[in-house]
Amino acid sequence: MKLKFDWFLAGMVVAVGLAWAFPEAGAPGGWLHPELVNKCGVALIFFLNGLSLSFAAMKTGALRWPVHVVVQTTTFVVFPLAGLVLMMIPGRWLAPELAIGFFYLCAVPSTVSSSVVMTAAARGNVPVAVFNATLSSVIGIFATPLLVGWRLQAGGAGMPLGGVILDLVLWLLLPLVLGQLARPWLTEWAWKNKALINRVDRGTILFIIYTSFCDSIMRGIWSGKGEAVIIGALGSLGLFCVIFYFTTAVSRAAGFNAGDRIAAIFCGSKKSIASGVPMAQLIFAGDPRLGLILLPLMLYHPLQLIICGVLAGRWGRRLGDDSRETA
Repeated sequence: MKLKFDWFLAGMVVAVGLAWAFPEAGAPGGWLHPELVNKCGVALIFFLNGLSLSFAAMKTGALRWPVHVVVQTTTFVVFPLAGLVLMMIPGRWLAPELAIGFFYLCAVPSTVSSSVVMTAAARGNVPVAVFNATLSSVIGIFATPLLVGWRLQAGGAGMPLGGVILDLVLWLLLPLVLGQLARPWLTEWAWKNKALINRVDRGTILFIIYTSFCDSIMRGIWSGKGEAVIIGALGSLGLFCVIFYFTTAVSRAAGFNAGDRIAAIFCGSKKSIASGVPMAQLIFAGDPRLGLILLPLMLYHPLQLIICGVLAGRWGRRLGDDSRETA
């Protein structure tokens, strides 16, 4: 499968590079005012998500409940359990903030667009993918902060969970609901301007990544942490492989047909940077380690796209050639 240039992946690299070169502008108190702009950006992202989510389109795949159980259990139970195992690695191998980052990666919801697109490319069950990806995003608004708050409190690190939940309701849930309410008037506009919405959505995420790294660079958090990228990449790859083979094995054991199995594998093994970065900005508000905390998610994102993209092309070609179940 021929891989296409992804401007968003390149943009993440540029955003981090700009943070290293010009950290003052995006740090708290800088002229970009990230304290306010980031929250408005988060609200914009989730308003656009609400505008784009069609709950009517989920009805077709809603009855395949065994697949939904596998995907949602993998996303919000199996993944966090794997994150707990990673957090048990001694501190000399895995820095505490990187360990939190891995657990946070494991707690965020699945992707929406890429899961559906790759399921379609692999000739999988697209309605099932749409249902699970959308359901995961909604569950994640509540499950992700609760999981992270529980883990931090269990580890002795306090977290004002009430304030975090209030922020999430105000800046995430409310814009999502408003986006849904606006669909009768703005659905046609959103359909015609999908490319513009995607650029605004991704551009806002890149801005949040930039400001997150600005704060950690200004505070010297990255000093002596050069090995974090290597550890983060290896940990992300290992985590993906474990979850990928787990969802494959469970789907086969459950007797899913090829279409359902493909949807379960792609939805269950993915993690959303589109939801994860904005949520982290609220959950870890003011934490100078946010750049390091986000690192595993930023590394997991391109890995999952590359591996799943290659598999989607291969499975799609095979299922197009004959009717054998090859996934």
